[in-house]
Amino acid sequence: MVTDHRIDIRGCQVAYQRGGQGEPLLLLHGMDGRASWDSVLPRLTEHHDVILPDHPGFGASGSGEWIDGMADLALFYLDFLDALQIEQCHLAGHCLGGWLAAEIAVMQPQRFKSLSLCAAAGIRVDGCPMGDAFLWNPDDTIGQLIVDPQARESMRSKPSSERDIELMLKARQMSARLAWHPRFHNPHLRKWLHRLTMPTMIQWGENDRLFPVAYAHGYHAMIPHAQLHLYKDCGHFPMLEATDRYLEHLDAFTAKASA
Repeated sequence: MVTDHRIDIRGCQVAYQRGGQGEPLLLLHGMDGRASWDSVLPRLTEHHDVILPDHPGFGASGSGEWIDGMADLALFYLDFLDALQIEQCHLAGHCLGGWLAAEIAVMQPQRFKSLSLCAAAGIRVDGCPMGDAFLWNPDDTIGQLIVDPQARESMRSKPSSERDIELMLKARQMSARLAWHPRFHNPHLRKWLHRLTMPTMIQWGENDRLFPVAYAHGYHAMIPHAQLHLYKDCGHFPMLEATDRYLEHLDAFTAKASA
């Protein structure tokens, strides 16, 4: 059973969901917020004690006004784990959350039993421009990020309440604070990826238009021991468009890392 929680971290109220069986898995959402995990969260909790927070500045969490960049947010999450008294856990992130996961793991590699990066921001691949989600309107965003026609139409048909629009604007504002310049990457991160000594897995849709598949190969080249899984006919959201394959790989990977 997944339950809602709140905790104060240095004056910022963090809303998070937690539930499931197994070892802790800290799951970090992308710039769209944690809603993209709603449909797969019940299956994730079958094998993991999942902790899914709203980042500061997203969803029901406080604004975290003193957080000026990704390094601040990474250190914030180390304080978050301290507050929950979690000494070791698995770490997984998607998009902006994948970049965040890499930054956190570089800082304290010994703390994480495994690292999973899914369609992650954070690096720049020469000669391969990334998409610019800041310039896409909502319909453009769905069309660019989701390949599967059924999933695309399902997203477009969801009614947007006034509250949904407020949360979307809040998320875009915080995403801009974290990733406006340089766009969606830290030029210094590649210098420290050698510190990712824990088992690492990279999961990517072959048709991702935000971070093209060259970025998956870029991460793989910079983290030589990492596993790489690519999903055909899949865009930016493998957990939504390639759900069974995504979960199969994640479950097997974390189980092996725990053995």
